[in-house]
Amino acid sequence: MEEGDEQILREGTCDYLGFSYYMTNAVKAEGGSGDAISGFEGSVPNPHVKASDWGWQIDPVGLRYALCELYERYQKPLFIVENGFGAYDKVEEDGSINDDYRIDYLRAHVEEMIKAVTYDGVELMGYTPWGCIDCVSFTTGQYSKRYGFIYVNKHDDGTGDMSRSRKKSFDWYKEVIASNGENL
Repeated sequence: MEEGDEQILREGTCDYLGFSYYMTNAVKAEGGSGDAISGFEGSVPNPHVKASDWGWQIDPVGLRYALCELYERYQKPLFIVENGFGAYDKVEEDGSINDDYRIDYLRAHVEEMIKAVTYDGVELMGYTPWGCIDCVSFTTGQYSKRYGFIYVNKHDDGTGDMSRSRKKSFDWYKEVIASNGENL
């Protein structure tokens, strides 16, 4: 470092902290001692929470915990830039997609955000669920792992005409936005 660099770093703070939240992980210590995080073998299923079809732990309380920890540590407004639920969506004979599991996931997470703001004093400036429209899953390369409020007729084998249709969650989230989170 050169002279004056420390002062530049001190002055160059951020205005807010943005982060993505999908799940929590539980870990076990290598050798069973429970002492050293650096020696963990990997994540293990948490028996106290449900999991998605891909094994992602569904933990809305973990989001509240993360919000509180990040806000306490950095004392900056927080912005959740991604939060969503990948699932196999079924198109019914009438063309509807009843993705109540996605609504349940998002509702539970929004409820925990409200608690973090109301009871814990967290300054949360924004929330954007992932995602508006189905797209290829970054983590699996699949179309069948769908996150969107809008269904895209495209399949893992490349078939489909890319037509789009609203899922049940589309109308639910539209109401959440219109009511500023009052109607969950």
